Amino acid sequence: MMELRNTPASSLDKFIKDNLLSNTEFHKQVKSAIKIICTFLKERCFRFPSRPVRVSKVVKGASSRDGTTLRGRSDADLIVFLTNLKSFREHFERRGEFIEEIRRQLEACQREETFEVQFEVQKQQNPRALSFVLRSPNQAVEFDVLPAFDALGQLTKGYRPDSRVYVQLIQECENLRKEGEFSPCFTELQRDFLKSRPTKLKSLIRLVKHWYQLCKEQLGKPLPPQYALELLTVYAWEQGCKETAFVTAQGFQTVLELVLQYEKLCIYWEKNYNSENPIIEEYLTRQLAKCRPVILDPADPTGNVAGKDTRSWQQLAQAASVWLDYPCFKKRDGSPVGSWDVSPQEHSDSMFQAYDFRQHHRSCPRIQLRGEARPQVEENWTCTIL
Repeated sequence: MMELRNTPASSLDKFIKDNLLSNTEFHKQVKSAIKIICTFLKERCFRFPSRPVRVSKVVKGASSRDGTTLRGRSDADLIVFLTNLKSFREHFERRGEFIEEIRRQLEACQREETFEVQFEVQKQQNPRALSFVLRSPNQAVEFDVLPAFDALGQLTKGYRPDSRVYVQLIQECENLRKEGEFSPCFTELQRDFLKSRPTKLKSLIRLVKHWYQLCKEQLGKPLPPQYALELLTVYAWEQGCKETAFVTAQGFQTVLELVLQYEKLCIYWEKNYNSENPIIEEYLTRQLAKCRPVILDPADPTGNVAGKDTRSWQQLAQAASVWLDYPCFKKRDGSPVGSWDVSPQEHSDSMFQAYDFRQHHRSCPRIQLRGEARPQVEENWTCTIL
């Protein structure tokens, strides 16, 4: 495969088409296998009368949910929604029971059903989830299976969650001190947030994910969550372009330049939640005042998908700085392809006018790597939150 770094900026669309788009035949085989697995779980899990819990629906998450799967090996989620649970806390306290039952049924499915692809249940390493792999000779998708409280019920087109759902979520996360713990419950909203995006934006997301995987292999060190890079790509497009046709190299460069500004990233969306409810408003105020980077999950205000490891962002920023000198960001004459004009901070004027809230914020202390010159102390910078 032609190396991305040596691909001319004008050839990035061809690079994506030739190297990153998922194989159509394998995609069909995976879709068929997932249908069998989902049906099996709905019919077999908790089927005994003594267990009042049932599987209401099984939903694909991560790259499998929104059409940004990479060729080769990809990761995805399978969210098993459960009925008769009354709260996020009940889900949290009974999660071990649910995972054990799902594990038994996945192993039974592996024994009893026939698949066009190889189906292999993995040994459990994560107490929050189970894993299985669907594999062909040249491609594989690894699924994490997570049980979830069905907080949203059946979604309809244009659905917006009742604010009471988020109030309950915030209260439970604060009581349990488990922010972001219940993001799988909002998988359908995460899916809808990305699924309706233009095809070319999804291709750009694939390119950024491929770049991320290359950095991960090269650095061999922890990096920020991949989902943060996906959302950062959507944000770059929303703020700098919003066109269905654009220069891919410019979008790619914009994302990497935002990575360089990780100490200033403060990004959120108001599609599913906002500050109309006072409890949510107060919570958002505290979330957005935290140390940068802050990238709130558009479906779950308790989830800062940027993570808490500033060092991982510094590692990725150093890689981005090197990459920006490669041919994939150069025009034919060797000049930079350029980027979109995008601020690392997103603020809502309407929220600002309604609450007139100002916050003097200092980014978290920068971690100095071994052998790196100590940077000069910078003055505080001010941002407006809410």
